[in-house]
Amino acid sequence: MPNYGTRASLGSQRITVLTTAVGLTVPDGVGLITIQAEAQPVRWNDILTALPTSTSGQTIAVGQTLNYTEKNMSQLRFIEATVGGIIEVKYYGPIA
Repeated sequence: MPNYGTRASLGSQRITVLTTAVGLTVPDGVGLITIQAEAQPVRWNDILTALPTSTSGQTIAVGQTLNYTEKNMSQLRFIEATVGGIIEVKYYGPIA
């Protein structure tokens, strides 16, 4: 796992309805987002012109964590690959 240094937690979000492509509520000042799939795999994409579907986009397997540090955080979209997908999201500030 990459070294992200010491970061302040800026909040969390749990999304339990992923039947259509859903975005995140990203707080100001976020430098790292961690997204973990629970219960079922989910798919994601960060290109608004190519929203994920249940069969397209990159997959996050159950228990796997995506560490996202790109500048286009507001463009992240998630959808369940299988019914019952849930994501647990954590937001962190810049490295202290």
